[in-house]
Amino acid sequence: MKIAIILGTRPEIIKMSPIIRECVRRGLDYYILHTGQHYSFEMDRVFFKELELPAARYNLDVGSGTHGRQTATMLSGIEKILLDDTPDVVLVQGDTNTVLAGALAASKLHIKVGHVEAGLRSFDRTMPEETNRVIADHISDYLFVPTETSRRYLLDEGIPDERIFVTGNTIVDAVYQNREIAKEKVDVLGRLDLSDGGYFLATAHRAENVDDPVRLGGILEGFRLVYEEFGMPVVFPAHPRTVKMISEFGLDVPLGTLMVEPMGYLEFLQLEGGAKLVLSDSGGLQEEACILGVGCLTLRDNTERPETVDVGANVLVGCDSLRIIEGVRKMIGVRGDWVNPYGDGKVAEGILNIIK
Repeated sequence: MKIAIILGTRPEIIKMSPIIRECVRRGLDYYILHTGQHYSFEMDRVFFKELELPAARYNLDVGSGTHGRQTATMLSGIEKILLDDTPDVVLVQGDTNTVLAGALAASKLHIKVGHVEAGLRSFDRTMPEETNRVIADHISDYLFVPTETSRRYLLDEGIPDERIFVTGNTIVDAVYQNREIAKEKVDVLGRLDLSDGGYFLATAHRAENVDDPVRLGGILEGFRLVYEEFGMPVVFPAHPRTVKMISEFGLDVPLGTLMVEPMGYLEFLQLEGGAKLVLSDSGGLQEEACILGVGCLTLRDNTERPETVDVGANVLVGCDSLRIIEGVRKMIGVRGDWVNPYGDGKVAEGILNIIK
């Protein structure tokens, strides 16, 4: 059996890393196809090396562009590779344009498709990710869902139960494995002169937040209120686009907000584990914080990770500054004693057992 692992963004690399490592451990016939959706292959060489992963066999380096152009370029490139180096099954992960292109190319070539982290729904079709994940789910043969909630969503959409497998989420495996690597390679708290539990960690990158002056301004005002009340810095690794929009909108970074350059994944994972709370509009960080036992405030009005809310690890606060400070007051005393809903850290093993 030959497996093709198709990925194109760093979150996909992170969540696929346990499957890649398990393929290596078992000596399976597999290869990695990197679309280059976010970064060029040369830039991601460092990331693969940092996570101690083997390099991709194929690299499309599609770069940025409109959704249509980017997806079309990937679809054409993936199809050619799958015709030349035909696998028995293609694995994709998540909800990116890479996932859509990879699943569609394989499906049209009658190659089995396994969708890792299937069944997530925000029920917000204004998000391109929602379109990608819905289409990928409906053309996949193996739907590896993280929880029973995701399974119910798929059943409600008419997907046959025999195609759905509740495996947990590979992010649990990834956090456990990569945290150990981080201990050996980085010391970000020392570098930034921070103490464990003595700071808040914040991120904001979604277009609906950073491209809107009212929402972005509300987030920054929320950071100001948090520092004013609790006296702990808000560490804010800011995406270049976020920095650009803060400047364009004439907004001020408030006192107590430590805006720093984006950092490597291992440093960020370590920073996340030591935070008092996480404030973010990222879906992946909702999961990681839950796994690490750190409370999370989601700077959105919806989430495709409702399990984190159900177990008490996460609260939705949107971008209103008053809701943000109220959320921090609510979560500041949370001790992280919830049950992690995403698995036991052996999800990759289970997925490969099902395929085999």
